[in-house]
Amino acid sequence: DGLIAAISKKKALPRGVQVVDLGGAFLSPGYIDIHVHGGQGADFMDGSLAAVHTACMAHARHGTTTLFPTTTTGSPEQIAAMLAACVEFQSQIRSGGQGPNLAGVHLYGPYFAEDKVGCHSSSGRRDPRSDEYSSYFANGIVRIATCAAELTGAKDFYRAARRSSCLVTCGHSNASWNEMQSAFNAGLRHVDHFWCAMSSVPSLRTRFGVPMQASMAEFVLMNDAMSTEVIADGCHLSAELLEFAYRMKGAERLCLVTDCNRALDMPPGKYRFGNESDGSWLLSDGQVGWSADGKSLASSIVGMDHMVRHMKRNTSATLPEIVRMASLTPAQRTGMADHVGSIEVGKRADLLILSKQLKVKKVFVRGEPFDPG
Repeated sequence: DGLIAAISKKKALPRGVQVVDLGGAFLSPGYIDIHVHGGQGADFMDGSLAAVHTACMAHARHGTTTLFPTTTTGSPEQIAAMLAACVEFQSQIRSGGQGPNLAGVHLYGPYFAEDKVGCHSSSGRRDPRSDEYSSYFANGIVRIATCAAELTGAKDFYRAARRSSCLVTCGHSNASWNEMQSAFNAGLRHVDHFWCAMSSVPSLRTRFGVPMQASMAEFVLMNDAMSTEVIADGCHLSAELLEFAYRMKGAERLCLVTDCNRALDMPPGKYRFGNESDGSWLLSDGQVGWSADGKSLASSIVGMDHMVRHMKRNTSATLPEIVRMASLTPAQRTGMADHVGSIEVGKRADLLILSKQLKVKKVFVRGEPFDPG
């Protein structure tokens, strides 16, 4: 049934059991990515089954066995096509197809603040409207839902997301403490990619004048019920910021995410961020994505295995804590911890064999060796 049947130190095993000798390597739960846009030339917003399959397999090679394909800004038709393609892929896997678990969609764009759109296409940004987002929530595929807290209609969006059992998040926002508190009261419990495309004390002084006001960062750091995430690729955040986030939020409230675009495992060059026909352009230099003008970052181009290695080299977090940030913590925040996220009896046998250098040597999905190609 693909579940972990027992955990034992006994050397005597039932007859017929296949033994895998790790040879000194590590056994890890499969990684869970709650914020990921694409890989190997495909973006989930391309809106096709082929694109979803390609991107999911690319991340499986880097140890991600459960993921939440993430929308960008875009038209209602593009978002609907992306959701439909994800439903189709999810159905194939649940019917016995080979591949990582698509646990649901992260509805990330299009409800961003106009001044915090970042690398996304500004033409696809808009305020939330119930007649639009209610259709996205209708079939249950959306499991994480983002909206900038200061937008008109944000609280109604958060309440609708909570009714749909989503992890409710705020991102690409210039929200104040008071707006965050109001959002929290409506169900907000998470903030996307900490320090990236979010308000700060200086940005709020520009917006409100004096006295200076507390921002999203202060609200998240002061509120034990709030979780957040970091892009630990070595390009978005310095080592001291990663250490600070770990010490302030702890492994129980900090998730590792890739926020990875379609340039994963692709040569340096020019790529679309979002839909292949009209998404914004980004430039990959082989280490990270840049906006077309080269002045700001445009998401990562590396997998979760890279994030784990970078955290191990550059923070005081222990390896079990780092693996937790890439597995159990996102599972708990999205309500999946009874099924995935750790090596426990009764949970799905999504496992990784990691070398001593934390490179992915082998992937198991539902207890079976899996070769994503």
